Amino acid sequence: MPPLDASSAISTPVDLFDDAVVADPYPTYAELRALGPVVYLERAQTWALPQYASVKAALSDPDTFSSVNGLHLNPEGNQWVTANSVLATDGLEHARLKRVLSKELAPRAIKDLGDDLRARADALVAGLAERESFDAVRDLAAPYVTDVIFELMGLPDVDPGDLMKQIESVFDTFGAPNPRVYAGLPAAQAMFEFLQTVATRENVRPGSWLAAAHAAADRGEIAEHECVMTMAAYLTAGMDTTIHSIATAVHHLTADPEQWKLVRNGDASYEALFGETLRYDAPIQGFGRRVTADTKIGDVTVPAGDQVWLMFGSSGRDTDKWGPDADRFDVRRPGTDQHLALGFGAHLCAGNHLALMEFDAIFTALGKHCPNLAADPDTAPERVLNNVLRVWDRVTVRPQG
Repeated sequence: MPPLDASSAISTPVDLFDDAVVADPYPTYAELRALGPVVYLERAQTWALPQYASVKAALSDPDTFSSVNGLHLNPEGNQWVTANSVLATDGLEHARLKRVLSKELAPRAIKDLGDDLRARADALVAGLAERESFDAVRDLAAPYVTDVIFELMGLPDVDPGDLMKQIESVFDTFGAPNPRVYAGLPAAQAMFEFLQTVATRENVRPGSWLAAAHAAADRGEIAEHECVMTMAAYLTAGMDTTIHSIATAVHHLTADPEQWKLVRNGDASYEALFGETLRYDAPIQGFGRRVTADTKIGDVTVPAGDQVWLMFGSSGRDTDKWGPDADRFDVRRPGTDQHLALGFGAHLCAGNHLALMEFDAIFTALGKHCPNLAADPDTAPERVLNNVLRVWDRVTVRPQG
């Protein structure tokens, strides 16, 4: 039971990281939202914030809902995976680390990448259009996003498939203790070792994001060890989340051909598709925070030092925010740019502009080369279970229906 205000707090034995819940979390999310703005999760020993309003309020107040020692619902993750990274800092410390790539991630700098992003997408999709079918994960989203991110980061030639699996495992470490958490910890260590031994200042491309981080370390703006942590944070945030968001959008558009028709014909913008995809199926379903002072949420006081779990995935299906049809994918839905899937406020994802441009480039190319894109009736889409990510293993589609 919760340690404070037990008379007013609602607790539940629900395990958000159980296989069945991870596979289809939305019915459970609806049950939690009905219980109130904050619910104590007995098994995870943390407070869940399932409603849009409570998640946004927490994201708007990083002084009270701190990322420091709070992102993971297990001590190993907080101590070894994200400690001292840009993700796990607040205030001036967060701003200092975020400044390392402020120039590279500025909207103007990202806008200048537009022609290259569109050319890469067009060439890739033109080739896929010649096939009988292709996988929206392995053939489309993964090679496109990894090619872009590897180029921008200045990474030397490595197997992107191995790195993708490591990053997926890193996201597993954010959950409450379970086998996926402890299987993911070695993968996180392997990714750090890769960055330390392969992505050195001698190996990375001049003018790249990694080169900028090393230059910041040389100027004394960040410590040498912070260079690796910073790059690990941007690598994990910038790759798998975008890959699986693109695959998710393809899945929903091909499952409902009328939705694809709206996008293809320009009746719904790519930005609207981006927002609706993130609202409907947030790539990161939740992150933790540590409460720094006794804090009133609804009728419950959450004690200082306790953790809360910000349920991004649940916030996107909240009927109080999105209406009674919140469980329907609709690219014409108004206001989807207000989703919380990429954070909000000080911790808004720094790569959100890049992700939107990648979406734009991919779906422009699909509309041009695959106007009759359709789900493959012979191959059902398959998911990978992950504590935090909504991960597709395979989404097979037919370019010409």
